[in-house]
Amino acid sequence: MEVGRKIEPTDVPAPQSKTQFVKRLFQIREMGVISALIVLVVIMSFASPYFLKISNIFNIIRGMSTIGIMSIGMAMVIITGGIDLSVGSILAVSGVFTARLMYHGVPPLLSVIAGFGFGIGLGYLNGIIITKIRVNPFITTLGMLSIGRGLTYLFATGLKGAVASNVPMRNEAVNFLGAGYLGPIPFPVIELAVLGIFFTMFLKHTVLGRQIYAVGSNREAARLSGVNVDRVQIFAYTITGAFCALSGIINAGLLATAATNAGLGNELDVIAAVVIGGASLSGGEGSIVGAIIGAAIMAVLRNSFVLLHLPAFMQTISIGVVIIIAVAFDNLRKHPGKS
Repeated sequence: MEVGRKIEPTDVPAPQSKTQFVKRLFQIREMGVISALIVLVVIMSFASPYFLKISNIFNIIRGMSTIGIMSIGMAMVIITGGIDLSVGSILAVSGVFTARLMYHGVPPLLSVIAGFGFGIGLGYLNGIIITKIRVNPFITTLGMLSIGRGLTYLFATGLKGAVASNVPMRNEAVNFLGAGYLGPIPFPVIELAVLGIFFTMFLKHTVLGRQIYAVGSNREAARLSGVNVDRVQIFAYTITGAFCALSGIINAGLLATAATNAGLGNELDVIAAVVIGGASLSGGEGSIVGAIIGAAIMAVLRNSFVLLHLPAFMQTISIGVVIIIAVAFDNLRKHPGKS
């Protein structure tokens, strides 16, 4: 600006209007699912006097932590255009494997590392079968669902195949991962928050993160542009196996025992969370934040059924309905002109 020149009104940037702010706010990808969560919370605050109690809120966020952690991995798998039905079984077998090693005297740290390694190995195996043997992801992970559950019973009962039993996990340091607190905040919630922030930044600001979206958007175009599509897919399934292993150890630590029925049906909750959070089952779209918010919605729904004393079968029905509605909205959004 020249010295002595009169300052014109156009020299001063106009303040952002409230209308512009609101418009930008609703352009945020996850605003729809955030709004749905807010509406659900408001409804439940009127429906039950216990819903907004601090103890209940912490129960909800602790309950969603394992689903939320697995949803981070599932989001990356679905963004690549894949699916993973084995997450619940990998959770269970990793927890039981860790607990069994500790039960037989293996040091806790080595047991946890081995449990992580087992989950990572199963996730990696999913990725290898899908990319190298070219087996459909649905079939591959459906098979791994059964394999993982069978291995869970094997590690719990041994080769004799006696009645399946839980395996105790009574080490304070390991149990802290699932049952500990930092101040008033459950430690699994902190783990979820840290992983959510880290992998949100990973998808947005790393080459591999952008390649995950590229593979889901157009696999052939990504391949022609130099992306190692197989490597990207293997990474997505492997990291999901790691998150399942962590969730299994958290779950076992919370209960001080690794249950053979842990994770049953979790694959539906995790897929529902990711889809509700805005991911497209055809690939190329989705976010970690959306998946975690979707997990929160699932947790609030389950908590609502308990507080309102509704029958358990309605929970299962509602999850199926939510998945269908979420996928239907995604299809309508992508193909608005088709009847």
